[in-house]
Amino acid sequence: MAVRRIEPILAEIMAALDGISAATAGKTLDDFRDDWLLRHGVERGIEIISEAARHIPDDLLALAPEIPWKQIRGIGNVLRHEYHKTSDAIIWTVVTDSLSPLRLAVERILEASRRK
Repeated sequence: MAVRRIEPILAEIMAALDGISAATAGKTLDDFRDDWLLRHGVERGIEIISEAARHIPDDLLALAPEIPWKQIRGIGNVLRHEYHKTSDAIIWTVVTDSLSPLRLAVERILEASRRK
């Protein structure tokens, strides 16, 4: 895997988080289930987060041990290759429960990377 600068990687994650947040603001699980474009847009955003997380060095991931990085790195594969098995309710739970803590962790990692 080629080494990439960390700032653009973290910026990609933040952009995906921003997009998902904007697209889902005021929405419900039923809205999510009923809106093909919303569902696929959110899933694509999660894929981007997943792929970008694969490029964050382990020493920086260790700054946010509360984040399930292994699962984040793996969910993209599920969405790409086992999309027919994904649960709208589980994806919605990721959106409502996991993205805010991830944002805080990415901000912390970005700050630490700037001090290196």
